[in-house]
Amino acid sequence: MTKTQAELSGLTFGCELEYEGIGKPYAARLIAEVTGGRVETENDGGVIRTSVRMRDGRVWSIVRDGSLHGTSCESVTPILTIEDLPMLEKVVAALRRGGAIANERTGLHIHVGMRNAEPVAVKNLVRTFYKQEELILKAAGTRENRLERYTRRTDHSFVERICRDRNPTWKKLNCDWFGTYKTYFLKYESHRYSALNLNNLWNDKGTVEFRFWEGTTDQKRVAANVLFCLLLVARAKDAKASSAKSQRPYNEASAKYDFRVFLLRLGANGPMFKSMRKILMANLPGSAAWKDGRHDRPRAETEVLTGTETNG
Repeated sequence: MTKTQAELSGLTFGCELEYEGIGKPYAARLIAEVTGGRVETENDGGVIRTSVRMRDGRVWSIVRDGSLHGTSCESVTPILTIEDLPMLEKVVAALRRGGAIANERTGLHIHVGMRNAEPVAVKNLVRTFYKQEELILKAAGTRENRLERYTRRTDHSFVERICRDRNPTWKKLNCDWFGTYKTYFLKYESHRYSALNLNNLWNDKGTVEFRFWEGTTDQKRVAANVLFCLLLVARAKDAKASSAKSQRPYNEASAKYDFRVFLLRLGANGPMFKSMRKILMANLPGSAAWKDGRHDRPRAETEVLTGTETNG
């Protein structure tokens, strides 16, 4: 096991899978079939709550989402680890076969646990994400209308505040994020509508939320998106310091190369991440091997410069 794999195995995550075309009862049944769990329903004051309890006690929640249209639901995973990725892929595939549809209204929200992290790790994550934000959003294929409302870009003034904290504490991070210290806030508090949402660090979830992913019924894409989020958090926890507070300009001519280099710096090297690299770079223009688009050097030299194979 590589150092990167060991770091990822120590992280937890959860997903919110939003789909139209499939209702709560059928989605629950499909999830139960894949996970070996049992469907449970509860009448809570006239509201029917649907869940799937796995044999190990972990619970999937299947809920309504007001932003979706018609027959639809959101499937919320229990706390998962990287070892659960194959199961998650099977669930996504089963929902797709059952009629689940991803469109411009659906999203994929990925939560990664940081309850036991040091405050400096959150600072590292914010600075790293902010520096590469435009490149990340382009690789993710995030629609501009999503970024205008429910998935806003990281606020520059927040980044400036957090960068001034040489010795960050959880209280300082809270003040930096909200603009004032908040010990209580509503579920739909406005700061949550950010591409990188920190609200849940101060509630019972203890997670950072990556809200910029588009909904998808492609199980390999879901897995790739999860791996990328885990890599970001792993690097933030491992680094002693993070990169500069200024954003890196997005350059179409070198976008694919820039993102490949970024992935390698995150530790996304080797066969474990080959599919992830291919999926995430597919939306980007340019050459993965050459920043200037040149293709006239021998393949062996290309591999030395990029640090890995040149075809993904």
